[in-house]
Amino acid sequence: MKRLPLEEEVLATIRPTSEERDHICNLAKNLLLSINQSGKAQGMVVGSIARNTWVRGDRDLDVFMLFDPQLPREELETQGLSLARSIAGSYTENFHEKYAEHPYINAQIDDVDVDLVPCYHVDSAARIQSAVDRTPFHTRYISDKINGLIDDVLLLKRFTKAGGIYGSDQMTEGFSGYLCELLILHYGGFTPLLKAAASWRPHIIIDIEHHAAKTFDEPLVVIDPVDPRRNVAAAVSIDRMAEFVDLVRGYLEEPSGAFFAHPPERCILKQELATIILQRKTSVYALVFTTPPYIPEVIVPQLKRSLLSVCDLLERNGFAVHHADYDMQPERCMFLFELPVGELPTIRRHAGPPLWNHINADKFRKKHLAERTAGPYIVEGRYEMEIPREFTTARNLLSSQEILMAASLGKHVRQRLESGWTLLEGADCWQEEFASFIAGFFDRCSPLVRILRKR
Repeated sequence: MKRLPLEEEVLATIRPTSEERDHICNLAKNLLLSINQSGKAQGMVVGSIARNTWVRGDRDLDVFMLFDPQLPREELETQGLSLARSIAGSYTENFHEKYAEHPYINAQIDDVDVDLVPCYHVDSAARIQSAVDRTPFHTRYISDKINGLIDDVLLLKRFTKAGGIYGSDQMTEGFSGYLCELLILHYGGFTPLLKAAASWRPHIIIDIEHHAAKTFDEPLVVIDPVDPRRNVAAAVSIDRMAEFVDLVRGYLEEPSGAFFAHPPERCILKQELATIILQRKTSVYALVFTTPPYIPEVIVPQLKRSLLSVCDLLERNGFAVHHADYDMQPERCMFLFELPVGELPTIRRHAGPPLWNHINADKFRKKHLAERTAGPYIVEGRYEMEIPREFTTARNLLSSQEILMAASLGKHVRQRLESGWTLLEGADCWQEEFASFIAGFFDRCSPLVRILRKR
């Protein structure tokens, strides 16, 4: 299918240059040689670089070290890390251990971000012993079929990146590179995909090999061609799926280069924040604490759970939450809350049992008989009374370690909060490292709306 002129213009800026390709391929060749000469494992380049579907400037090189599947798991980790350290150390001093399902080495070699990952050299995806063992099969599958569609993959990757929905990490909950490749394969190109996606609805199922071995509940289901029990799109949230459909419809209606342009990072100054809060007449609070020393895949789900729990705590104490979100930076994390009101009356209504529940109604009346507040009185057939409110300000509630620690917090988040946190209010919530996050908190809009507003 013929591409639009603007798409050809975009491709001219995102295809890797020959110099870039030669540089990365030469490094990959040398790393593979080092692995193979070790006699311990077989090297293999995986990911977008192996499949020629990488966008210019994305210099992420994934090199797998395939070990004998008979090797015990503990030995795989020990020998794999030892070999990876040895190879990385021969190129650079800038490398460190990271952890996914098992440890691997991440190294900065020249201007390339290199992952050296140990895995098992299994002969079938059905025999994988860990999630990473599946990746070589992904590479082989795409490499065999993607010829003629590489430019379409590049366009889709740039389209989703510009829309802020690229990445299957916990923070983004969007489209992985492998998912982009499979969507292009299934629909036969960038434009056919967009035309189909404009009509997507939740729970659509795409099964290229027609071999699904189970059902899935996620909004978007794309059965892995090499593993019939896996949904490649499992990470895609309902919001990211909807944002993709929204972008697709906007682009098809009026194509523009803005759909492929990375939006500039929007930051906010403290005085701007003060003005926004004054105009909105809301109460804004931030909990700031030290970032737990674990990878985002471990911490982000805990941040989500903890934020929801604190919101529930506020709601149960009478403080409605208009909007809340979290951000994780290398050194510190922030929970940010916007409440319609931050201070409440000193009393609240407390419902008791119906009068028809004779025993419990008598207990309720006798328990509160001596109290000097209104009640117990009867409303719609049940006892009710007024009682003193435990927290009349959100600040006091969010400052209480006893109350906050009673919330359902993620393990590592709890450990950090137990060591203390900083509670900020109003414009004082502004912190330089969170300036972009705070700007996005108050400038919420869909990716398509952002693009349309800038026209």
